[in-house]
Amino acid sequence: MLTTTAGELDLKIPKLRAGTFFPALLERRRRIDQALFAVVMEAYLHGVSTRKVDDLVKALGADTGISKSEVSRICAGLNAEVAQFRDRSLSALDYPYVFLDATYCKALVNHRIVSQAIVVAVGVAADGRREVLGFDVGDTENEGFWTEFLRSLKVRGLNGVKLVMSDAHSGLKKAIGTVFQGASWQRCRVHFMRNVLSVVPKASQDMVASIIRTVFAQPDVEHIHKQFGEVTTMLARSHPKVAAMLADAEHDLLSFAPFPQRHWRQIWSTNPLERVNKQIKRRTDVVGVFPNPAALLRLAGAALV
Repeated sequence: MLTTTAGELDLKIPKLRAGTFFPALLERRRRIDQALFAVVMEAYLHGVSTRKVDDLVKALGADTGISKSEVSRICAGLNAEVAQFRDRSLSALDYPYVFLDATYCKALVNHRIVSQAIVVAVGVAADGRREVLGFDVGDTENEGFWTEFLRSLKVRGLNGVKLVMSDAHSGLKKAIGTVFQGASWQRCRVHFMRNVLSVVPKASQDMVASIIRTVFAQPDVEHIHKQFGEVTTMLARSHPKVAAMLADAEHDLLSFAPFPQRHWRQIWSTNPLERVNKQIKRRTDVVGVFPNPAALLRLAGAALV
């Protein structure tokens, strides 16, 4: 049975003892024609649920609709496009700034539903052009995962990295130091602030946040370091835990300072990746739980492409 926009066709295909008489025009187990494939893929990429895709296919003339497994099989065709994008050369441009961040989704792994991280690397070229450099799915607390991911970017030609912005994932800082020797690491100030406020009573959070933000309002490197010392001393009296956190993170929080001042707002946090992560989540949240990490990588990768 072949379902097309013109209706269902009952096809009889002869069986042979040797060889095959299967028409080249068709593909085995394909229930809808090529005209609907693009529609199904586009709906999938825009975060349309399987049930709504089924309704859409019926509205386009395929009375039997489409099953969840059929949607997955059709969208498996995106693998080649995603792989081509992930493997493309990065050697044409230098990327002095690289942002790394992760967003989390659920997937089945060994018959268990577990959290899986989608990590994304975005580079900013010397001319200001921003580009998705690479992405993967894995364990962000694993140094080996980060090292392999960053090395894959280097193998593809990533050069000229001077500053890497990220959260303080366990193992990530070591991986950056190993793969991008000579590059500085900027700890995301937004993520750091969240960590700081988690140890501050709610009534004092606004005050503490305002005091710390004065560091980033300074006009030059000299004043930034001076204000950082004054803020640390001030908070040591009222919030010693916060002061200790600031002292430990000083070098990593202020790595942005030697770079051009006009770049500071873009490079002292991973905020430029927030929109990217929201686009990924908008699509993955519809799915809920992915059948495997490969399916998660396919959808997130297709959205990034």
